Amino acid sequence: MPAAPQVSFDRIHDPVLRRIGERIAAGERLDRADGLALYRSGDLTGLGVLADAANRAKHGDVVTFASNQHINPTNICVLRKTCVFCGYARLPKEDGAYRYTLDQVLGEAAHAADGMTREFHIVGGLDMKAGLAYYTEMFRALKANFPHVHIKALTAVEIAHIARIEKMPWRDVLIALKDAGLDTMPGGGAETFSAAVRERISDKKLAGAEYIGVHRTAHELGIRTNCTMLYGHVETLDDRLEHLQMLRDLQDETGGFLAYIPLAYHPDDNELGRELGRQGTATTGWDDLRQLAVGRLFLDNFQHVKSHWIMVTPSLSQVALHYGVNDLEGTVVREKIYHAVGAHTPQAMSLDAILGLIRGAGKVPAERDSFYRILRRDFAPEPVPAGAA
Repeated sequence: MPAAPQVSFDRIHDPVLRRIGERIAAGERLDRADGLALYRSGDLTGLGVLADAANRAKHGDVVTFASNQHINPTNICVLRKTCVFCGYARLPKEDGAYRYTLDQVLGEAAHAADGMTREFHIVGGLDMKAGLAYYTEMFRALKANFPHVHIKALTAVEIAHIARIEKMPWRDVLIALKDAGLDTMPGGGAETFSAAVRERISDKKLAGAEYIGVHRTAHELGIRTNCTMLYGHVETLDDRLEHLQMLRDLQDETGGFLAYIPLAYHPDDNELGRELGRQGTATTGWDDLRQLAVGRLFLDNFQHVKSHWIMVTPSLSQVALHYGVNDLEGTVVREKIYHAVGAHTPQAMSLDAILGLIRGAGKVPAERDSFYRILRRDFAPEPVPAGAA
């Protein structure tokens, strides 16, 4: 059991947060009214104090990262016209549409030949010609060529899509993929679980309860997964709390989630952004930090909360290390999906840059594997500036 959070109440000005902090320090679970109070508080510093205390009780000053590589094998997607927040998907004959051959996948994966890459993160569109055989062949080839690399692949939406076109249950699809080399699953495709929100932004996409169902099935098969929430579009704070409650309930049931990763909506180059009249970054730094902190506090049965620096910038992710975050997205190598909708961040980050980001926040960097087991901390010390004593 982790130590009880040690809360510094002198830095919390909101009396409501103080009362919630007392419950957190006593090890009590927060309810939905508490969660809404956290979201509605204007005391962002106080919220950070609570989230940082909860995080330190679990992880101390250690912040982890992964040496990973994103591979997006296809952007062809049957939901091209109905997921209005997406700028990545294409119809089969549309300009820019692509589907990698196996050789192209292996060509992109060749970066891992240096032995430093430890994880392939593989997601793409809902392509009618990318069925079970496409992915099982891919995973077997990746394992044969890069046996040291973990395969984290296919969102719940992609699993359900494969099951639909193959006329198979989710379970059978997952068993076949696991046999071919699938190790864990990412958490994408959750968006916001509210039925009304999904009807507005991703009509015809897998429903929230079905997303939970796919992840429950994966957990039953011993496949650990991540989970996400897309925020900053048309959802309400109640919608966010309902989403977190569903994640917490499944974690109580299965314990199969590895990490929670909130994803900030980007309005550039997609229909929803044009409809809402937004450009640039849709969320504020305030909301990004609040979303991470509330996730850390409400999802008390989650060990890991990740800030996706691609979505919210490296600088804000550094600040987030004091708002409940204990993990950063890794080296990535080449990210496509979020950059297609306006992310202005780099597509990759070097090891030195990640180490500098973590150390600059006064934290201790540690490389992890895909199960969040620490692999090493023995990095070269930060260089001393010329002329320093």
